[in-house]
Amino acid sequence: MFWKWVLMLAALFAASGLCARPHSEQVAFTFDDLPGLSLSTSQEFVTAYNTRLIAGLRRHHIPATGFVNEGKLDALVRERQIDILKMWLDAGFALGNHTYSHISPNAVGAKAYTNDIARGAVETRALDAAHGITLHWFRHPYLETGTPADEKHKIDHWLLENRYTIAPVTMENSDWMFSEPYDDALMRHDEAAASHIKAAYLAYTAYIVPWYRRAGHALLGRGMSYVMLLHSTRLNADTIDKLAEIFARNHLMPVTLEKAMEDRAYEIPDPYTGADGIDWLERWGLYLKKDLPWDDFKEPPEDIQAYYKRVDR
Repeated sequence: MFWKWVLMLAALFAASGLCARPHSEQVAFTFDDLPGLSLSTSQEFVTAYNTRLIAGLRRHHIPATGFVNEGKLDALVRERQIDILKMWLDAGFALGNHTYSHISPNAVGAKAYTNDIARGAVETRALDAAHGITLHWFRHPYLETGTPADEKHKIDHWLLENRYTIAPVTMENSDWMFSEPYDDALMRHDEAAASHIKAAYLAYTAYIVPWYRRAGHALLGRGMSYVMLLHSTRLNADTIDKLAEIFARNHLMPVTLEKAMEDRAYEIPDPYTGADGIDWLERWGLYLKKDLPWDDFKEPPEDIQAYYKRVDR
């Protein structure tokens, strides 16, 4: 009788699979705001760091998915901005939709928001198709998925009807907060400030990556496949070797976004309809009624936050 109950419990855990089953830890690298997030208005600056970022990803055998804001194509030289997208595709990476103008659904409502998503697919869909890829990934700007609930449901329904798959975020390092100050320091030729920002960024990433691993274990009771949010920036181009080392030290194997999403954790419902953009671990925590290890969570350093506020546009 004892062994009968043991076998029955084992079968139940195996069937549920969402939380209890052991899972190797992997990470998918995703980069928002292509062709680039930069304070510089120099096309050479943006093209050069994309070239180096792509080379670094390939050097470390890191698959990647880039999310495009097509409104950025006309911010500099359109043809050369499109060339950057082609560079990502030629490197073997996929491109997804990040809306046309990086707007908030909370600010404009579901109808205007979905119109902006559709507008943001024109060039990206054609470029993906030319490389044998079907455009289907979508990433919400600011991780804002719509509020109140009926607006979110309208957006979700539109995405489903148009065959989009939402690319969630289960790990991030606030790289955008470091990147703009870093650009500013470089543009002012302040090498000391740039060096300080780079060191602070790597130190913060080295802290936050294991924090997310602890959060994943607290939530699921096992390792998982994470989706890392980064941006196409000069800072990430200049630190890609060190970033790769941080993920290797944490025993996180780089995989494609498709592979990471095979983790059954991504089947957990997302009930969140608040105004703030929060990552999916926090969303799942709300659904599962489990707390993340917030007691030892750290925000980026205060001097970096202050610098960002001064230069953000």
